[in-house]
Amino acid sequence: MKILLIGDCSGLHSTLAQGLRTLGHQVCVASDGGGWKNYPRDISLTREGESKWGGLFCMMKVAMNLPRMRGFDVVQIIHCPFLRIRSERTLPFFRYLRKHNKKVFMGAFGTDHFYVKACLETDVYRYSDFKVGERLLDFPYNAEDVEECMHGGTVQANQEIAENCDGIIACLWEYYVAYQPHFPEKTTFIPLPLQMDTIEDSYIRTPQDRVNFFVGVQSDRAQVKGIDVMLPVLKQLQRDYPHLVNVTVVSDLPYNEYQQRMNESDVLVDQLYSYTPAMNALLGMAKGMVVISGGEPENYEILNEAELRPIVNVLPSTEDIYRQMKSLILYKERIPKLSAQSIEYVKRHHHYAKVAQQYLDFWASR
Repeated sequence: MKILLIGDCSGLHSTLAQGLRTLGHQVCVASDGGGWKNYPRDISLTREGESKWGGLFCMMKVAMNLPRMRGFDVVQIIHCPFLRIRSERTLPFFRYLRKHNKKVFMGAFGTDHFYVKACLETDVYRYSDFKVGERLLDFPYNAEDVEECMHGGTVQANQEIAENCDGIIACLWEYYVAYQPHFPEKTTFIPLPLQMDTIEDSYIRTPQDRVNFFVGVQSDRAQVKGIDVMLPVLKQLQRDYPHLVNVTVVSDLPYNEYQQRMNESDVLVDQLYSYTPAMNALLGMAKGMVVISGGEPENYEILNEAELRPIVNVLPSTEDIYRQMKSLILYKERIPKLSAQSIEYVKRHHHYAKVAQQYLDFWASR
């Protein structure tokens, strides 16, 4: 099968491409590499700067590459804003892809109209990165997303693409329940892919004197990820138990360097408002790290996982975060078991070849 994957988010498409290639398929990835993360791709669609001229040159770059984006059995776009231009300006490109390829699929892999709508207008989530209970999270990043996804060009683009694509794949429970009520016949859930055989330093963690915590910060998304809440709690834990806690904090590192910095740590502090582990958490789990992130019952249910419970789930409250972190350092004997379960969990549900086969099955069914 000849497959084109457009856009990338946390390395999802570049990793999926490797899984598909191991199964014998011809795959082309066209993306900007996820910006500074610089994920591998076959067609580079980078944008130089955020000015209107940067957008114009990006559109010209995409237009020049359009002849290379036709004649595929399957095209999958990463999500509604699949190019580094305004969402509504992607529509002519989507229509071209629709016309000149056999099947076109959309990923529900990030913040878009249907996800923001579910966060703000339904009670499907007990909490989200937009709202905790009835309390809106007033982050500048959120204000921009709400304006764009509820009132901007993303609304039209997201609706047209969702209505006219052949199928919608959600990579997290959160995105699945946002789309399924609107498109029940064409929405499915497929776990995130991870390339296990390239993971360095995958081993069961057995901390000695101190538990080593690792925090990776994306400067522009620290509030959305909840790092601005969790990191001060972790620093307080370190002050309270200096003989039991080490903390490593890194910011905005390229993916390969970021991986290397993780390797000596026992515990990865990831997302606060999630129900499910995303790519960063899965990378840590594959290495054998214990992950503090989203591990709600909904996550295990959608995977049909009845045995493993490796994720230290935290609620969006400083008291619960402190309690969960404190439990890890005072009862270090829990860590080897959680570490072993983390590795098994990723192998069982997120191995890139297994995930690639799930994509192939869904694409073939449409």
